[in-house]
Amino acid sequence: MTGDTLLIDNCTLLPEQSSALQHDCYIVIAEGTIKKIGLSGKRPDLPFAARRLDAGGKLALPGLINAHNHCAMTLFRGLADDLDLNSWLHNHIFPAEAAHVNSEMVYWCTKLAAAEMILSGTTTVADGYFFSDAAAQALHDSGMRAVVAHGIVDFTAPSVPDPRKNIEAVENFIAKWHSRSKLITPAVFAHAPYTCSPKTLMKAKKLADKNNVRFFTHIAESKNEQQMIIDPQGSSPIRHLAALGLIDTNCSCVHAIWLDDEDMDLLAGSGAGVITCPQSNLKLASGIARIQDMLNQNILVGLGTDGAASNNSLDMFREMDMLAKIQKSATGRATAMTASDVMRIATTDGAATLGLTNCGELKTEARADIILMNTSSAHLSPFYNRDLLVYGAVGSDVDTAIIDGELVMEDRKIRSFDLDEVYREINKRKIEP
Repeated sequence: MTGDTLLIDNCTLLPEQSSALQHDCYIVIAEGTIKKIGLSGKRPDLPFAARRLDAGGKLALPGLINAHNHCAMTLFRGLADDLDLNSWLHNHIFPAEAAHVNSEMVYWCTKLAAAEMILSGTTTVADGYFFSDAAAQALHDSGMRAVVAHGIVDFTAPSVPDPRKNIEAVENFIAKWHSRSKLITPAVFAHAPYTCSPKTLMKAKKLADKNNVRFFTHIAESKNEQQMIIDPQGSSPIRHLAALGLIDTNCSCVHAIWLDDEDMDLLAGSGAGVITCPQSNLKLASGIARIQDMLNQNILVGLGTDGAASNNSLDMFREMDMLAKIQKSATGRATAMTASDVMRIATTDGAATLGLTNCGELKTEARADIILMNTSSAHLSPFYNRDLLVYGAVGSDVDTAIIDGELVMEDRKIRSFDLDEVYREINKRKIEP
């Protein structure tokens, strides 16, 4: 191990196969990965230059993975509430984007999203928007791990004024960020089958496959989506994608609410992933996805907040709590969607829906994306087991965040960038009524 070794000492662990807490543990990190985990009494000798971080007994967990976000939309938080998806999108969000979205706005508003996520325990995010070069730079500068997907639509967009060049713009973005940063992975985001023609969808998927990057699309988000699809090739949104040959192991279907049994079987047989955003879906009255049924069919599921304009929070603890409870309500079974299921969806399975490996786990050789949580608060006492993380914890319980072995937050102070500078830049861009 080299001189960049970091020792997290005096932390508490929750072993996967046990509900019992393990106190007085250590974690050794070097070169961005977890090298050793164990009891402090059996800690190995470390290099003289190793830095020791005393966790003070705090609980160490893998950082949470927000598998779907439009980070720059923090500027639109609270701008248009209490509306259905169609009105919200076409009458408010699209016009606001046309008027206010530019490269600088995306950079600073994405950085604000990064601050909110880091402060609430998220270490990896999948972002999909425009001016993705600025978004990728902001997330890189923030020290976050991110899959940044450039948006594609068949009309004039903020960063692609000529829709005939929508695929070319994404291809250039992928080329620029391929291997440029160990934290940033480029991807393709074809917005939806009602904003992208079949030809565009197929070109986007071909581009993703050619470059070995992830393909994302919004799908089956609203009850009437089938009537809005451009040149439908199937009798449902999912069957439309399947007819175009888009649903496979390199496809992540975002939302996927309005699915019938045939759609579920298609997904189960394809290896495609689903990313659910329960808070956003409830707020826009879009519906409740059949997540428990998906798990029963071994469909890979990740969890996201969606953008702050339709949530309005980027706190993944809040999202986990909501996911568990609405599945119990929708199925009529209190045993549905266990806390363990939800934690897996927000960590290891979330990483898999993004095409990331060795991420979202607290084990040797995994990426060192770790959060430390203070469980000695009134709302987490007594702390019996991991279930309380889903049903009782909040983002502000997170004290420390380490991403790729780097200390990006300590004692709830972000170290990787100047948060006050971000606030100043955001206030300059505040939209006046």
